[in-house]
Amino acid sequence: MSHPLFDVTGKVALVTGSSRGIGRALATGLLEAGCTVVLNGRDADALETAREELAGAFGDRVRAEAFDVTDSAAVAEAVARVEDRAGPIGILVNNTGAQRRAPLLDFTDEDWHGLLDTNLTSAFLVGREVARRMVPRGHGKIVNICSLQSEAVRPGIAPYSATKGGLKMLTKGMCADLGPHGIQVNGIGPGYFDTELTSALVADEEFSAWVRGRTPAGRWGRVEDLVGALLFLSSPASDFVNGQLLYVDGGMLSVL
Repeated sequence: MSHPLFDVTGKVALVTGSSRGIGRALATGLLEAGCTVVLNGRDADALETAREELAGAFGDRVRAEAFDVTDSAAVAEAVARVEDRAGPIGILVNNTGAQRRAPLLDFTDEDWHGLLDTNLTSAFLVGREVARRMVPRGHGKIVNICSLQSEAVRPGIAPYSATKGGLKMLTKGMCADLGPHGIQVNGIGPGYFDTELTSALVADEEFSAWVRGRTPAGRWGRVEDLVGALLFLSSPASDFVNGQLLYVDGGMLSVL
């Protein structure tokens, strides 16, 4: 039997951007731990496919709610629907994210604003709406999926890093406002992970060798590597942990 401090059985969790990749892995980890999980994405068909695949193992504890996390009105309506259908949201995982790579001088206004909306504004909008319901209840867990690039940067991803650095500080600011109401807001900072979104980088042997050499663990992250950190930050084990960013990067940030 696992320690009761890590028990999240019966909690309702909303995981944004969870039809694939890291979001889906995080949703699966919460399902395995006994949560009811509401998947989210904009593509209703992809979301329903993910729900059906997970429902084979977890039944009606898997729900799906397609909505645009960058649209304030849509967020408010969707959060109300989620709570009506699944129950009070006890855990929110703000995972929605996108990447655009280009030299700074070539980066378009459209891509800049798109990254800001997807990576940062979405966490503000969904976090604010869910917190409005958590505050009267006096408890809740919000986990923002930040990045190694919340702290360090490489050429070609300045706007992405700006959004992830902003998300780190949003996490701390949410902690300041929501902590007095019994809500913990923390972040997870993944390093280099092998996902659908990074498949081209993984396939680039020169870059892949750089990642392995730069990481004390000597490998790319696997999405399952993030589940333990999420369960800690979603459970009573982290009731006095607030405003922190837990890097899951195989040690990359710690070494030169």
